[in-house]
Amino acid sequence: MEHLRKYLVEFIGTFFLVFTVGLTAFAPVALPAHKVAIGFVLMVMVYAGGFVSGGHYNPAVSLAAAVRGALSWSQIAQYWIAQFLGGAAAAGLVMYFTASPEVEAGCPFGLMALIIGEFLFTYALCYVVLMTATSKATAGNSYYGLAIGSTVMVGAFVAGGVLCFGAFNPAVALGLWMLKSACLGSILITIATNLVAGALAALTYKLVVKED
Repeated sequence: MEHLRKYLVEFIGTFFLVFTVGLTAFAPVALPAHKVAIGFVLMVMVYAGGFVSGGHYNPAVSLAAAVRGALSWSQIAQYWIAQFLGGAAAAGLVMYFTASPEVEAGCPFGLMALIIGEFLFTYALCYVVLMTATSKATAGNSYYGLAIGSTVMVGAFVAGGVLCFGAFNPAVALGLWMLKSACLGSILITIATNLVAGALAALTYKLVVKED
């Protein structure tokens, strides 16, 4: 039952994150407030569910936590399933509400720009999660949710729509593909980049933090 609670929390948090991303993507006019909303919904969900599941809402973060030793490898598949299901459910609901026309998904970003943008900010996100939410030195702090959500907000402002899709999260990437906002090839590259960045962030954490 304890593990089921964790998976449910991960489903809910990922759902609200992808739902926010999806609705803002289909807004008639793109506004800076949309990117703020994405960062802040993640912050709220981290505060809400962090004490239950760790508040990952992101398969790359879960992988980073497993490599770091903060999440059991026996649970990572269930975390990923919950996160991808949450993202897919949110994308389906956005499609229902927006009734988006059938258009060919685009691949608007160059390969290197896509990889660099997604890598840098997924790495930053996972690094911040590990440093603020899993380290003994920062245990019990009250700022980790703000730090994590703000990291995504910065990435959305800096790289989202400029270098890359600004997913920084394989579950979000899946949702973008389902919403026909990106071509499959770009999404597969995004997902792979996100996961590699999460693993490297965990290795960095192990290098810079001496504990356990």
